[in-house]
Amino acid sequence: MAYDYIIVGGGAAGCVLANRLSADPALKVLLLEAGGGDWNPLFRMPAGFAKMTKGVASWGWSTVPQKHLNGRVIWYTQAKVIGGGSTINAQLYTRGNRRDYDAWASEAGCEGWSYREVLPYFVRSEDNQRLVNAYHGYGGPLGVSYPVNPPPISFAFLRAAQEAGIPFNFDFNGAKQDGIGHYQLSTRNAERSSTSSAFLKPAQSRKNLTVRLHAQTLRVEIENGCAVGVTVAHGSGIETLRAEREVIVSCGAIGSPRLLQLSGLGPADALKAAGVAVVRDLSNVGSNLQDHLDLYAISECTGDHTYDRVAQPHRTVWAGIEYLLFKTGPVTSTLFETGGFWYADKQARSPDIQFHLGLGSGIEAGVTQMQNPGVTLNSAFLRPRSRGTVRLASSDPKAAPLIDPNYWADPYDRECALKGLRLAREILRQPALKPFVLGERLPGDDLNTDEELEKYAYRSCKTDHHPAGTCAMGSGPEAVVTPDLKLRGIDGLRVVDASVMPFVPSCNTNAPTIMVAEKASDIILGKQPLPPANV
Repeated sequence: MAYDYIIVGGGAAGCVLANRLSADPALKVLLLEAGGGDWNPLFRMPAGFAKMTKGVASWGWSTVPQKHLNGRVIWYTQAKVIGGGSTINAQLYTRGNRRDYDAWASEAGCEGWSYREVLPYFVRSEDNQRLVNAYHGYGGPLGVSYPVNPPPISFAFLRAAQEAGIPFNFDFNGAKQDGIGHYQLSTRNAERSSTSSAFLKPAQSRKNLTVRLHAQTLRVEIENGCAVGVTVAHGSGIETLRAEREVIVSCGAIGSPRLLQLSGLGPADALKAAGVAVVRDLSNVGSNLQDHLDLYAISECTGDHTYDRVAQPHRTVWAGIEYLLFKTGPVTSTLFETGGFWYADKQARSPDIQFHLGLGSGIEAGVTQMQNPGVTLNSAFLRPRSRGTVRLASSDPKAAPLIDPNYWADPYDRECALKGLRLAREILRQPALKPFVLGERLPGDDLNTDEELEKYAYRSCKTDHHPAGTCAMGSGPEAVVTPDLKLRGIDGLRVVDASVMPFVPSCNTNAPTIMVAEKASDIILGKQPLPPANV
């Protein structure tokens, strides 16, 4: 069977593309997703995020041992469900700093991707509950709102951060990113607004759009230097599907380079080592992997100020009833709805540390659960200089890839990460939090030297789930894709997802990925770009 466009990957970008491309009834569009549907109620509940990093709807991958983290292997959650990361993430709607995108244009040669040029695509997708101005809009598919009912400890944290010298900021996505505040969330009416619910579901009734779940793409088919379709495992069979115009790979920063390499598109030596026949030697496919590494401090609370004890059966039942009847209570919380952006390097061009206040302990996979109620403060260094890789372990499409973020390969990353951890500890010790916090339990008051904190980081650090850059766009010969997202050297093949970002944005990556897909849809359809913002 033939389609005009085959989109491989029904994640954050793929669902946006499926909506925008199929809006033209003359185009026949196919969306392929290896995972299943988002029918589980946990996907709709904001607090359902607590289950997601622990294996729900994920591929079950981990990193290779990290050379600069004392051999640590880190659980690496990658979504395997329609909506991708937008279906299982913490729903933080952050866009990064304008200088992130200006660097895409000026340093990577990505013409058309400066901040003023991408801002209209952020705004187009947005249905903001409160804001409409030069930076925000309403009426778009994606619900964006503020937390429904933050607990008192959240407000105490805001005061504590200000006591530590970080100013309050009502809108991290507006004129200025610096500061502390409540995050905007990709939620609407106290429910998750994933790209599946926001973009795909409203379009699924279109006769020209076909969505196939549980369909793993094994390879892109290349004939005479042109992508002509894909081979897919679906159920017990294997079939090849034809694309008359383009194949669009949207499998994420890990999945996209993996699929390209399985198709013989990548570094020749690495492909040969994995037993894959080389179709085209593209040396940087799977290189330039960037990610935000998270360090955290946990303090014990003076009482039930967070959501730790909601896990008790009777409290879980009541919280569920409260949510279903009134859309209030603990289930409305994303559990990481407060935080902000500040500086580890005082000479940095813009904030390089991001804080996430966790309303409990043990919320994410690998994070310690306290015996008594606790509060967690994550700190992530946002602009790593270290670069990693994604490579194939073998030619078997079922084999997990070799994911090597190469964390802390550059000592600057370690230096800034530890400064961020120290700042997190300082905030948790401020007077405003004294009524809520008994004291620090991790790392613990007895760990203070850089060497002691490094060892603590080796055993406790985790990914912030923000991989990017592995099919980076640019104007030079080292770029994997051009600024219009075409794969170099192969016709009829584009990549559209976080992998094309030359530098990881200084924020959570869901909103930037949606923006990339919004802009890509106009490029693919040959539309004039939206006028640059006047900011």
